[in-house]
Amino acid sequence: MSTQAIEKLSVSSFGPFNNRYELSFLPTINVIVGDNGTGKSQLLKLLYSCTNVLHNGNDDSDLLKTNLQRNIADKLIGVFQPDALGRLATRQQGRARADITVRYHNVKNRLKFSFATNSKTEVRVDSFPSGRLESTPVFLPSRELMSIYPGFVSLYNTRQTSFDETWRDTCDLLGRPPLRRVKGDAIDDAIKPLMDIMGTDVTEEGGHFYLHRQEGILEMPLVAEGLRKLATIYRLVRSGVLSGSGYLFWDEPEANLNPASQVAVAQTIVKLADCGVQVFLGTHSSFLMRQLEYETKSMTASGLGFTAFKREGVDVTAVQEKRIEDIPVDYLAAINAEYNQADMLLAEDD
Repeated sequence: MSTQAIEKLSVSSFGPFNNRYELSFLPTINVIVGDNGTGKSQLLKLLYSCTNVLHNGNDDSDLLKTNLQRNIADKLIGVFQPDALGRLATRQQGRARADITVRYHNVKNRLKFSFATNSKTEVRVDSFPSGRLESTPVFLPSRELMSIYPGFVSLYNTRQTSFDETWRDTCDLLGRPPLRRVKGDAIDDAIKPLMDIMGTDVTEEGGHFYLHRQEGILEMPLVAEGLRKLATIYRLVRSGVLSGSGYLFWDEPEANLNPASQVAVAQTIVKLADCGVQVFLGTHSSFLMRQLEYETKSMTASGLGFTAFKREGVDVTAVQEKRIEDIPVDYLAAINAEYNQADMLLAEDD
């Protein structure tokens, strides 16, 4: 399991999280569920932003308080793209202050910072780790990145674009060359479910990706979007970014994937988590969650935890459980709609 896993998050007055929330996470797989607007993507992006800042940096000077305050603010603005940093604080009458605390396993000192609604580009850091995080965080948006990769990092760094910074970060990671293959190693085992559906290999030449299949070599823009998403994970694993360590934040992994591909994704996620990658998934798919429950039965450690959000007026509430069945039914409206449709269709057949 991950040696520097995110253990706890305390957050208040941040985006939809208008109250104080104390959340705990497993070092393996964490599934975030809830209706639209309850904060799934915001949670993934917040955890990613904090982890990215603590991992990146040219040297330890980036973890000095003054530099860290600037780096956190810059990352939050780049990832969330508000007009001003204070716009990320919960909207309410009067002045509010967003407070965030993240604790990592085996890391001395937690990261604790805050900012007010009138903040432009600055945060106040009250506590921070003494050293960088060793493992690489990866954020995958709901859309694939393979087809936009050619020239994207250069374009993003030199021009104003509408894409948030997670796209640039992940495209930058996709450019890393693959590791030398060792027959029978854990990498091949982790990506085998993807290869069974996707093809035999993903290569890069001249800044363009190609998918190798039985029918030949295909330029990535000619490949179905679902296969391009699988190819993204394949490439990140083969390059060592997600191999034996790291953090994977994946927003709506089920988008544009058929059930067979979702099964392959679930199997790969479980194998990655078993090798030491901490995974956070934001999803609406009951199919994917059930498959993850099934696949994690074979894990060597406690594999799966759920965080569910529900909106009641302006308030968002949260519960955390180890099984879907233990989550109160009113937290699973989107998933229940899927079940209700199945029941309706079965009733018509009767």
